[in-house]
Amino acid sequence: MQVTIRYFAGARAAAGRAEEHTAGGRTLDEVLDELTARHGDQLARVLRVASFLVDGVTCHDRRTPLPAGATIDVLPPFAGG
Repeated sequence: MQVTIRYFAGARAAAGRAEEHTAGGRTLDEVLDELTARHGDQLARVLRVASFLVDGVTCHDRRTPLPAGATIDVLPPFAGG
């Protein structure tokens, strides 16, 4: 089963795409390691400070296994007024 990763704002710019898919059956940390290897330092910097939603719910523990077919939203810090 795959998981879907959706990028927003600066994460989208760093990844060079709005969405991608990867293999499931892993933790969020493991998926983030793969994304860092795939996209490099620019995305790694964003991922270090980003918040993550898994199926619309804030994920505080990156070691939690992802459910089958999960959608991960990568939300970098937003600035402005």
